Amino acid sequence: MLIAMAVLAGRALQLQAIEAPTYARSAASRMRYTYDLLPTRGQLTDRNGTVLAQSESAVLVFVDPRMISRNGVDERVTMTQHQQQVAAAAPKAVAKILAKYLGGQPEDYRDAVTKKGSDGQYTRYSVVKRHVPSYTFDQISAAMKAEKLYGVFSTNDPVRNYPAGTVASNVVGFVNADGQGAGGLEYTLDKQLTGTKGKESYEASTYGRIPLGQNTLVPAVNGTSYTLTLDSQLQLMVQNALSSAVNSSKAESGEAIVMNVKTGEVLAMASTPTFDSNDLAKATANQLRNRAVSDAYEPGSVEKVLTMAALADKGLVTPDTHVVVPASLASGGGRITDAFDHGTLYLTARGVIANSSNIGTSLLVRNLDKADLVSYLKKFGLGARTGIGLPGEASGYLPDASMADYTRDQISFGQGLSVTAIQEAAAVAAIVNGGVYHSPTILKSAVDGNGHAVAVPRSTTRRVISAKASAAVLDMMESVVTLTADRAVPGYRTAGKTGTAQRVDPTCHCYRGYTASYINVGPVENPQILTYVVLNNPTKGGHQGSEVALPVVRQIMSVALPRYGVEPSTTPARKEPLEYTP
Repeated sequence: MLIAMAVLAGRALQLQAIEAPTYARSAASRMRYTYDLLPTRGQLTDRNGTVLAQSESAVLVFVDPRMISRNGVDERVTMTQHQQQVAAAAPKAVAKILAKYLGGQPEDYRDAVTKKGSDGQYTRYSVVKRHVPSYTFDQISAAMKAEKLYGVFSTNDPVRNYPAGTVASNVVGFVNADGQGAGGLEYTLDKQLTGTKGKESYEASTYGRIPLGQNTLVPAVNGTSYTLTLDSQLQLMVQNALSSAVNSSKAESGEAIVMNVKTGEVLAMASTPTFDSNDLAKATANQLRNRAVSDAYEPGSVEKVLTMAALADKGLVTPDTHVVVPASLASGGGRITDAFDHGTLYLTARGVIANSSNIGTSLLVRNLDKADLVSYLKKFGLGARTGIGLPGEASGYLPDASMADYTRDQISFGQGLSVTAIQEAAAVAAIVNGGVYHSPTILKSAVDGNGHAVAVPRSTTRRVISAKASAAVLDMMESVVTLTADRAVPGYRTAGKTGTAQRVDPTCHCYRGYTASYINVGPVENPQILTYVVLNNPTKGGHQGSEVALPVVRQIMSVALPRYGVEPSTTPARKEPLEYTP
């Protein structure tokens, strides 16, 4: 008996003195519940406050299978026969309520409400469904209370919504099933939009929180909200016009950009085909791409604007410079021709641009050192990403100064190099903006979760050509619009350039098909708005930029100029000599 008493006393000492803290910590941990508090994801709005992406109130519904198995009766209590009967029926009853309000059949929720761990015991946490509207959970809670059932809970789990649907979806992007940015600005700004999780920790018994228990609350910090430079109404009009042009010309795809040349702000950026950010299940990889920044292509004759800008800045060309243009021109092992048959022409530099002569442009560029040509093109932003902040931006391809002579000839009229639409638009905008380059921007302003202003990347500015050279190029570009009466934008003097380039087909590594484009800026007296449209491989109604892309740009400019308060021109368009008499 003495030995037994000694053993019992020793065990008591062990439990109460030596192991007591361990058991206390274990008991406390079993009573402590910790949950993440999710922040509200920041909004994306257009320049006028129209919401493009927002998070709507919703919850994640989860259950406590252990609580359900006893229907809320404390585990320390021996259940009566009636309580056992109610508890046995609880899983089915809870599943029935979940099915009623969440959809499906009660059997669909059986695994969730009876989930067990590896130890064979019921778990304390099992997810039922995400992104459930808050009012739906309120209905579930009311039904549970009415039937005196326990074990269904919720935590904040907002759902992402895109009120504008397809409008700017290639720019705005989308989130994945876990609410993480997976495309567009949702991806590049994911960390800032997400915010910071909070945490709540409390002690509770089966019947709920312990009033005097230890409670800890670290509030969540909501994400940053951004205002974009886009104009959603103009964006919708541009998307519709582009889509119509792609369909009517049977093109593979298309992209369009509208910019403020004074600031570098992108007012519209469209890509077709496109998708609805609310319905990703129906979207294909081809629709998700933002072609305006991700697709590199040979620009064709729009590149002649950049070539003439470099020549004018070097003092090698004026709009009235005389150029003798033969029927063809030897270059490398082949010959350069124009898109139209002709004999010897006597054109001014202005006439070379108006008639889009490859031969005339090549003859002029031969007066410019290749290193200087490459230097100018780099200053215009070619060969490098613009840094606009959109995912998947390509840098294009620009040969170095060691290029062959025939490569220099090709580059002068837009073959042998590649650009993105945003690069080319920004480059031409700089040339017509008195020679000052503004890096393109898509973010206008931002505020953090507390409403305080947050800095956003600003457009960088640099001079790329002189104001005199800029005026000379504008003179040449206006002759493109005045060449035929149907190119003018009603009420405004504008300047433009068509582009038609052969497309590289990766399947045969050869030229097959065309890229048709047109760029336009207005008004000539004080350039403010620029529009650039590119149609990839049009197969109906012509393949030249003047045939399929120009009408789209004209339509967009007729809306964009008055929309931004640009006053109509008060002076007539100039018609300067395109030819000369030898």
